[in-house]
Amino acid sequence: MAPSYAGRSHGTSSISGNGLTGCLSSEVICMGTNADAAQEPSLLTRVLIGRKPKRTLVRIVILVAVAFLGRAFVLLPVKVYGPSMSPTYLDHSIHIINRLAYLFHEPQRGDAVAIRLLAGGHIMYLKRIIGLPGETVAFHHGQLYINGHPLDEPYVMLRSNWEHKAEPIGPNQYYVVGDNRGMAWEEHAQGRPTRDLIVGKVFL
Repeated sequence: MAPSYAGRSHGTSSISGNGLTGCLSSEVICMGTNADAAQEPSLLTRVLIGRKPKRTLVRIVILVAVAFLGRAFVLLPVKVYGPSMSPTYLDHSIHIINRLAYLFHEPQRGDAVAIRLLAGGHIMYLKRIIGLPGETVAFHHGQLYINGHPLDEPYVMLRSNWEHKAEPIGPNQYYVVGDNRGMAWEEHAQGRPTRDLIVGKVFL
């Protein structure tokens, strides 16, 4: 807090461009030039809400609104259940889905995405896109084949002996499967969801 001073003086008064510098009389109390200045907020107040509480409140409201809108329309937390995406995404791990990832381009091969089980449903799968619209997907001795050509998959750590004949992908479909190819084919959820069922791409 800026200091102010009070005392008695026997001097005379004078007024200059810098303010009152003397006393009106020997019987009048003289006040310093900072007497009318606003009191400085305490250190605790400055730490908690800053020097200007109204501005801080506006910032808090804006941050809360941005967080709410981000949670509702942009970023979606999901929890993984099951080992189908291991070891890339472990069972019971939590990840963030970016709903706006495909705002300006379509899903790409290799993207890890969240897929709704049904349109408008709340149950989702976390899977890897391996096949794009119009392609064919096949597995031979665990090796992925796209349009009859083997495809390298650096994200696959657990190999398998999957055997599956070539399957066509529709014009508005994407073939998705998990990274854990060590699971039996029958136990592994996979398929061809349409574009509208893809919620977004894994962000974190």
